[in-house]
Amino acid sequence: MAGARWYGIDLAIHRLCSSTALSTETIDSFVEGHDFPIQEGVNTTFVFRGEANSVDLRHWIYGLPSTLPFRRIPSTDLWYLVLQLPEGSRVEYKFEVSTEQQHRLVRDPLNRFRAHDPYGSNSVCHGLGYRIPDWTVADPDARPGSLSHIFVNSKAFGARRKVTIYLPPRYRASRSYPLLIVHDGLDYLRYASFETVLDNLIYRLEISPPVVALIRSANRLSEYAADRSHAAFVATELLPLLESRYSLLSGPSGRVLMGASFGAVAALNVAWSYPGLFGGLLLESGAFAFTDIGTGQRGPAFEPVVRFMNRFRANPGNPAERIFLSCGMYESLIYENRSLVPVLQSTEMALRYVESRDGHNWENWRDRLREGLSFLLPGPLWLVYE
Repeated sequence: MAGARWYGIDLAIHRLCSSTALSTETIDSFVEGHDFPIQEGVNTTFVFRGEANSVDLRHWIYGLPSTLPFRRIPSTDLWYLVLQLPEGSRVEYKFEVSTEQQHRLVRDPLNRFRAHDPYGSNSVCHGLGYRIPDWTVADPDARPGSLSHIFVNSKAFGARRKVTIYLPPRYRASRSYPLLIVHDGLDYLRYASFETVLDNLIYRLEISPPVVALIRSANRLSEYAADRSHAAFVATELLPLLESRYSLLSGPSGRVLMGASFGAVAALNVAWSYPGLFGGLLLESGAFAFTDIGTGQRGPAFEPVVRFMNRFRANPGNPAERIFLSCGMYESLIYENRSLVPVLQSTEMALRYVESRDGHNWENWRDRLREGLSFLLPGPLWLVYE
């Protein structure tokens, strides 16, 4: 990842600066004539227009300074920054704009692309070669599944838990379906187009139609941090209830657990605590902190994760049959995820590991779903829908 280029500014800005007179009309024409950020090969030019004392790019690319300063074109209100982004990159960002009166963090006013998460939204830069996967966009030919809710009276938590259920299109009690349990399931629905992805992949026969249990937690940093009560809830309460209500395949090969970040830790902990129950794990950008080289020093919330991961790395066993592991190259967690690969390869589990030029965000996790789900729930080529 290259930093800001102060030499040889990109062609679009060079042409603008070469104009004989940078009038308001010239700048208006420049802004109206481009999509932003401007992509010219691997060069990406971010542009901000407005009066300011300074403008900085706030991004979430691990390894670069968290803010990068813009340059102002003299005698104008136009600011720019040029980055070299590797092919296929996807970057979420905001602008920090400072004036005499205020300092504010804003989305890029010239960029129509947005990504949403539980904390709000960011602007999105699509580098050269990146395309929004077509299977994340609603297909009018794909018949939709259905969403409903069940409640679990949990002794492990001493509370009643609501679980959202996705049933695949044409669900029939006369057939047996694989089961997919998803940590942070409602966030996958809201921010990762998960229902659309399932509908499309089922329609394309790329995955076996699953029954999906979308679980949530009001205290995920505690319950997902290798918590025994959470593991007991999933393995001894939720799973038997689902098997009693729905027509599911028996045995671990038909059961998959998944999650992202702390949800990936939770999925791994459930399978490790109850070996032989789940055949597949889909782990995205796992917060797999451990004590080597100080990587456990991430704050109090990570302390139980560090203890669990130290135990797991020392004795991984075979908590599942197949694991799909992914992480973004621009994440601070890339070291932990890469370090987990040889540990998993030392076991009898089948492993597929994927890296992307993206960060710790929901659309990164969305973009990996096709590869992960098709690896763990391969499509039933024998199945023809009427």
